Amino acid sequence: MAAPKLGEFERIARFFAPLAAPEGLNLLDDVAIIPGPPGEDYVLKTDAIVEGVHFLPDDPADQVAQKLLRVNLSDLAGKGASPVGYLLTTALPKERDEAWLKRFAHGLAQDQAEYGIGLLGGDSVATTGPVTLSVAAVGRVAAGKAVLRSGARPGDIVYVSGTLGDAALGLRVLRGGLGGLDTAERDFLADRYRLPRPRLRLGRQLVGTARAMMDVSDGLIADLGHICEASGVGAVVETARLPLSPAARSAIATDASLIKAALAEGDDYEILFTTPAEAAAAVTAAASAASVPVTAIGRIERGTDVRVVDQAGAPVVVTDRGYRHF
Repeated sequence: MAAPKLGEFERIARFFAPLAAPEGLNLLDDVAIIPGPPGEDYVLKTDAIVEGVHFLPDDPADQVAQKLLRVNLSDLAGKGASPVGYLLTTALPKERDEAWLKRFAHGLAQDQAEYGIGLLGGDSVATTGPVTLSVAAVGRVAAGKAVLRSGARPGDIVYVSGTLGDAALGLRVLRGGLGGLDTAERDFLADRYRLPRPRLRLGRQLVGTARAMMDVSDGLIADLGHICEASGVGAVVETARLPLSPAARSAIATDASLIKAALAEGDDYEILFTTPAEAAAAVTAAASAASVPVTAIGRIERGTDVRVVDQAGAPVVVTDRGYRHF
């Protein structure tokens, strides 16, 4: 009998974690941290997006470029870092013409101006496969102040920024689903899928308050599970507390099973963090300073897993707990 195939994170643990330098944090976080100028650390992050997996073939090229940048900036936000610049690698089929490249570059230029960053270099290659794009982002944070996944403690409150599930529902819209929503709701959800909003200012405001922090990219339960694994704790999430946009509420009202979009599907790119219970006032102040809402959705507890409960405290079974590539 053939051995079961390794999942995404099992592959990383078996083949790549043994290769990690100390600055790579044993590959248990989503960034690396290296010393920078006196009083600063550099935060390094790389993410790739692939046509047909992370964006649709007919998505506008400028928005593809912006999504590529923003998913990386979101990881910097999840450490409390400020972006410095990025390196870009493109693997493009030869039929991608100059018009596509011009629009792609325009999207990069727009976000460079928005986030105060510049292109530092990279590579460009041809491929016979789908468009594959990768960014290596560089950020900086005060020395020793990056907020890692590993600081959560039992009794901490679990918070998330913004709203959950919009991007996953937006992908359904772009694939022709959720026909019961009105045009404004459909447009809102599609936009949330195509254009993440990296919470850089909120991340910086939470330095010194958050004990553990990361962005939500693979789904709430999966990413909270990463915090729990790195911190050696468990967690409980209350479905009644999940922050949902009006458009997501409309979708879930017609099909209750769509709550899984908020619990276990990816592309939210919101900030997930834990703080001591007594830090509630500091969290409120950080959210106000960043003009981003935050919601307490659960707590950290002793254990090793993420539990989901309903309003009455009864267990909610979630079979698919997050996106995985393998």
